[in-house]
Amino acid sequence: MELKTLNRIYLKNNPQINEDLIQKFIFDNPAALGLGDLTAIQREKIQPAGGRLDILLADDSGNRFEVEIQLGATDPSHIIRTIEYWDTEKKRYPQYDHCAVIVAEEITGRFMNVISLFNGSIPLIALQLSAYKTGDDVSLVFTKIIDRIDLGTEEEEELLTTDRNYWENTKSTKNMMKIVDSIYEDLSDLVSEYELKYNKFYIGLTIDGIARNFIAFQPLKKFMYLRFKGNENEEINNKLDNAGLEYSYINRWKRYDVKINNFKEYQEHRELFVKMVNDAKEYLL
Repeated sequence: MELKTLNRIYLKNNPQINEDLIQKFIFDNPAALGLGDLTAIQREKIQPAGGRLDILLADDSGNRFEVEIQLGATDPSHIIRTIEYWDTEKKRYPQYDHCAVIVAEEITGRFMNVISLFNGSIPLIALQLSAYKTGDDVSLVFTKIIDRIDLGTEEEEELLTTDRNYWENTKSTKNMMKIVDSIYEDLSDLVSEYELKYNKFYIGLTIDGIARNFIAFQPLKKFMYLRFKGNENEEINNKLDNAGLEYSYINRWKRYDVKINNFKEYQEHRELFVKMVNDAKEYLL
C-alpha cells in the first residue's frame, strides 16, 4: 500500500466547475453533505421578496434545510442571504423545523465569529467545501465547521418552575391569568384530576406530581396561546382555518399552538377546543 496526498484545488475561478454544477451535485447527492438521510425538494427556489434559494432539502423528521452555496470565502452578503431565505421559508411553512446551511470553500475566522453569534438564536450549520483532483475527476468533501445548537426540550423546561406571582406580574398579567383560570374551570370535566403547574415558559398540567401537558397555556401580556399535543390533522387544520383562528403546528414538539385574545373568543370556538383537548389527551395518555 502506498500513501499519497491529495491535490486540493479551488473552484472560485475554476473554468470547468461553477456553482451551478456544485448545486446539481448536492441536489442529486444530498447525503454527501453529511447531514443525514436527506431528500432533495427543490433547486433554485424563487423567493417572494426576490432572489432564489439554492437548494431546499428535508428529512423524515420534519426538518427542512435551506442551503446556500458560495465558491470561495464567505462574505457578508452570503451570510445575510442565507438567513433571509431561512427566515422566509420558516414563516411560510411553520409546520416544519428549519435550519440554515452555509456552504463555502473557505469560512474565515472573522465570519466564523459572526456565524457563531447568529447560531445562538438561529439554527445554522456551516460546511466547508474542499475539492481534490483525483486523476481526471474531482472529489468533493464537506466538513462541518459549525453545527446547529439544538433547541431545548419540554422536559428541560419542566425543570424551570416558577409560581403564579411570576406569571401575573412578570410574564403576563392578572387579567390574562383570569382567562387561564376560566378556561381551566370550563374544561373541568376533562382536567379535574390535574393541577396547574407554573413553569417558566408555559403553564402545564400535573397529576400526582407528574407532568401531563396534553393541553398547556402560554399567557402573554395581550393574548395567549393554547397548546394541544398531537399529530397534525388536516380536519383540525380546516376547522381552525374556517374559524379564522391564528395557529401553527410545531412538528418538533408535536403540538398545535392556537392564539386567542380573550375568554369570549375561547367560548365562541369552545366545541373545537374541547375536541382538541380530547384528541390531545388521547394522544398523550
